Amino acid sequence: MGCLPFKTIFLHSIVRDAHGRKMSKSLGNVVDPIDVIRGISLEDLNKQLIDSNLDTKEIEKAKAGQKQDYPNGIPECGTDALRFALCSYMSQGHDINLNILRVQGYRFFCNKLWNAIKFALMYFKKEFVPTPLLQNENLNNMDTWILSRLALAVETCNTSFENYELNGATTACYNFWLYDLCDVYLESIKPVFSSNDENKIQIVQNILFCCLDTGLRILSPFMPFITEELYQRLPHSEITRYPSISIAPYPETIKYSWRDLKIENEVEFIQKIVHSIRSALSDYNVPKSSKTETYIKCSNESTLEIITKFKLEIATFANCSKVEIVDSSSILSGCAILSISDKCQVHLLLKGLIDITKEVEKLKKKSDLLTLTVGKLQKAMNVVDYEMKVPEDVKNSNKEKLKQSQDEVERLSEAIGVLQIMDA
Repeated sequence: MGCLPFKTIFLHSIVRDAHGRKMSKSLGNVVDPIDVIRGISLEDLNKQLIDSNLDTKEIEKAKAGQKQDYPNGIPECGTDALRFALCSYMSQGHDINLNILRVQGYRFFCNKLWNAIKFALMYFKKEFVPTPLLQNENLNNMDTWILSRLALAVETCNTSFENYELNGATTACYNFWLYDLCDVYLESIKPVFSSNDENKIQIVQNILFCCLDTGLRILSPFMPFITEELYQRLPHSEITRYPSISIAPYPETIKYSWRDLKIENEVEFIQKIVHSIRSALSDYNVPKSSKTETYIKCSNESTLEIITKFKLEIATFANCSKVEIVDSSSILSGCAILSISDKCQVHLLLKGLIDITKEVEKLKKKSDLLTLTVGKLQKAMNVVDYEMKVPEDVKNSNKEKLKQSQDEVERLSEAIGVLQIMDA
């Protein structure tokens, strides 16, 4: 046609197997993309070797390799998951050690996308038509936060594409959809839609639509099939509708000026509190149907301001019956104490919710088993010539396992102490 087909080409790294070996028929570690997309049994993988030009000895060796790597065959992952996985590996200067389990993980991510859109669509009434968001819109805390996180995702994707850092863009898309939108924002808006405040509901509907529409468009280059299907299901207006997501404009950083580092830091602190409460409720085996009372002590004004601002979010995410800020000198009985920082303590009222004697016994048994593990690891690491003879990866693994076990023993010891005080 009288012109060059491409002005720029991008050379990717060598794709190796999960162990870092070059793919070879004789090793039985060749991965056919079609087998990853459609799935294949171990038996059919073996049959492919018989049709090759390998001799009998090499075929048996290759079969053994396939059995080791794919004992249950290769699961069906689909085109979108495979493309996303390959792009997520693309850090400059490194080979791709392709692990099928990682590709399968992105197939589960596709399922999460599907369910998130299906869940979100329940919040859109038939007559809903999205309207453009205004910079001075009357937004609540979590609305401001999710728009800031969306702006970060758009900015990161654009920068990553400009610098040919595809893994940066995939990480931004994955984090926004999974950790920001699904795990946090969709949970935070449930109370809004349970209320009768039509004005708030309309604002949240517009924000939710903006997140879904923009989130699908930044993800589209990596997952064109599922994003197309989901894009067509959104309740578009005449302004936002395009015949296909493939010709919809890619979100530009300049249009998303909602970045707010202050609100992001505040929500990060609140998430730390929520995580601590959830972990404690799990450690003490508090029934999920039980809602505990939470009392928070703050020793400085800025922390107090953040907690006051996000009391409703803490109660919603941590499933608390109430969240109350108390004086730092107050003495509260029957509570587990969680130290969030030197300026913030959380007191969980557990008395009456759990069988203290029974829980102490459980924690002691768990602590005793971990103490045995610590002893065995220390004994193994103290043998003569350990540093010289043991491979580096094994030493690192033992070191990490020892630290985790010691930290867990310490945490269990603290939990047992709290329960014993409560029972006194």
